[in-house]
Amino acid sequence: MAGSARRAPARGSASARSAIRQLSWRDPQPAPIVLVSGPEDVCAERATASLREYLRAEDPSLEVSDLRADDYVQGSLLAVTSPSLFGEPRLVRVTGVEKCSDAFLAEALAYLEAPQDGATVVLRHTSATVRGKKLLDAVRAGTGGGVEIPCLAVKRDSDRFDFAAGEFQAAKKRIAPAALRALVSAFADDLTELAAACQQLIADVPGDITEQVVERYYGGRVETSAFTVADTAIAGRYGDALISLRHALASGADPVPLVAAIASKLRTMARVAGSGREPSAALAARLGLKDWQVDRARRDLSGWNETTLGMAIQAAARADAEVKGASRDPVFALERLVTVISTRAPFSASGS
Repeated sequence: MAGSARRAPARGSASARSAIRQLSWRDPQPAPIVLVSGPEDVCAERATASLREYLRAEDPSLEVSDLRADDYVQGSLLAVTSPSLFGEPRLVRVTGVEKCSDAFLAEALAYLEAPQDGATVVLRHTSATVRGKKLLDAVRAGTGGGVEIPCLAVKRDSDRFDFAAGEFQAAKKRIAPAALRALVSAFADDLTELAAACQQLIADVPGDITEQVVERYYGGRVETSAFTVADTAIAGRYGDALISLRHALASGADPVPLVAAIASKLRTMARVAGSGREPSAALAARLGLKDWQVDRARRDLSGWNETTLGMAIQAAARADAEVKGASRDPVFALERLVTVISTRAPFSASGS
């Protein structure tokens, strides 16, 4: 397997802080050392599983071992990477490098100086701490002949959209744009659930995936999603917005991501407002959005002005603080926010 490290690099730009190849988590390749870094566990798990499948396809006799860097038994790394009697290839998956013990750190640094032939060692570091930085720096400097698979946090709407689109593209499965938007909106607060939903549709649906298919599978989730509440409120449909909000809360939705979704849409509207007739593609590239997000924000801005948008954003900031503990009644805070946005007027208890 040592020769695997010399394959052509995958698509993607190299990090300025790293001298080694940066590989996509969707297209990992084995090397003596594979550093899987970053906080997104879904992507990290996919990358590690793909490496196992890759190596097992090359040699079914692959031996797979798991080590914990934070609960490390001295000598374990050398033991599981050393050649066996029959010389089977070895895959060693090491978790918890961000909280590794001193014993693991010392042995891993020593291992980089002389990796075992036929062994692939995967180091999983979530970037949650700086623990193990000396090891990461050595790997990134090229010691041990490694590669890095960054698994960056998927936070923005556009990132989640790209993630879901990539799931269907990798499976060579067609999904309608409206269906993809509905699916992402339904699972906007949980990437693990979004990934599982994508895989279920890929496995279950024989043909193209339409908006009707998504509605059939996840209709209840879509109807009570945070973005449905936001969309109806921003459109000025006060009654529908309150009904959507109450359905969402009744189905177990957490007030915090509900407010976050509403605030996200308002911020996007504020960023797009005042852009004049700048083409959607150019504005999207400048703002780090998708074309459809710009088009949607422009439609949402109908009937809004600088004063009402500013008032709504302030109301969202207040609600955000209240649902995170500043108020004893997060449901009332949400209802007040929906009222302000839907009516585009200051909250009035008598008018609610």
